[in-house]
Amino acid sequence: MSIPTETLTRPDGSPIRVLVVDDEQTLADLLASALRYEGWEVTTAGTGRAAVRIAQEISPDVIVLDIMLPDFDGLEVMRRIHGHQPTVPVLFLTAKDAVEDRVAGLTAGGDDYVTKPFSLEEVVARLRALLRRSGADADKPTNVLEVGDLRMDEDSHEVWRGGDEIRLTATEFELLRYLMRNPRRVLSKPQILDRVWNYDFGGQANIVELYISYLRRKIDKGREPMIHTMRGVGYVLKPAASAR
Repeated sequence: MSIPTETLTRPDGSPIRVLVVDDEQTLADLLASALRYEGWEVTTAGTGRAAVRIAQEISPDVIVLDIMLPDFDGLEVMRRIHGHQPTVPVLFLTAKDAVEDRVAGLTAGGDDYVTKPFSLEEVVARLRALLRRSGADADKPTNVLEVGDLRMDEDSHEVWRGGDEIRLTATEFELLRYLMRNPRRVLSKPQILDRVWNYDFGGQANIVELYISYLRRKIDKGREPMIHTMRGVGYVLKPAASAR
């Protein structure tokens, strides 16, 4: 494995905390070794119950979570952890041919996935991208973005529309941040994939449509729409007419 060029830490300078959940002990140990090489603090769990308990104890910055576990599945683990840590990013581990697992994981609020077998370098790269998107590393911006009645504090990761606070996952936050940094500019799916996911997601541009739909439910539902589709071109964020 190549030597890390930059060490990511928590804002207070302490090591990033990673929870690895997989019942294959050899694989969990291999992942833990690779992530500790990054300078991160890694804890492993072999069951869903252990994962939920450990997450409450250590408050991880990111979770690597196998879909298939001996007691209950990774989706249930994520739901329980998100009950007390709603914004912690989750990287799912899935079987190569289990397309339904990948879709279910992302739909349920997961942020990314890798398929088995995978390279350790890929897992590390995906986790570093998730940590940057979640703002868990020390290099967080301090700007406040405003578009119409939509406001984002990039430092605290808080978002409001009007007087209502909106809770977003790490990936939803990064997607909205990209839209808010480019108001009234039409952004194509390839542009969004490159900026938000940092890779082409295996050519699956529909992941953009999926997360745009998540944002619309949280940002636009019951309000005048701000996120608009330009058919055949991409998406644009514009202030609602009433807030201009």
